[in-house]
Amino acid sequence: EVQFVESGGGSVQAGGSLRLSCTASGMIVDDYALGWVRRAPGKDYEGVSYIISRDGSTHYAESVKGRFAISNDKGKNTVILQMNNLEPDDTAVYYCAFSYSYSGRYYMNWPVDFWGQGTQVTVSS
Repeated sequence: EVQFVESGGGSVQAGGSLRLSCTASGMIVDDYALGWVRRAPGKDYEGVSYIISRDGSTHYAESVKGRFAISNDKGKNTVILQMNNLEPDDTAVYYCAFSYSYSGRYYMNWPVDFWGQGTQVTVSS
């Protein structure tokens, strides 16, 4: 079972920045995706961003492209999500998420294989 230690999040005004960090442990595979899924009040889960362990490729939801940047410290199994130019629509609980590779495909929306307890991000206008 994959376990997570999440940190970051908080409250900020629109246009501000926040950073999320997630350290994962318990992976027994070398090929996986690690990143974040979020759920805004009254909305469905949305895959935000993830990075593939095998090649370091990154993926972003259209809604965050150009504003969010994901990076990793593979030696520490840690991913960082730098969130800039935040908007009120970014308000959500952000869950660190993990997906196995399924023949080269990664399912980083919902449901994911494993997820953390979540951290609140609130953006005020």
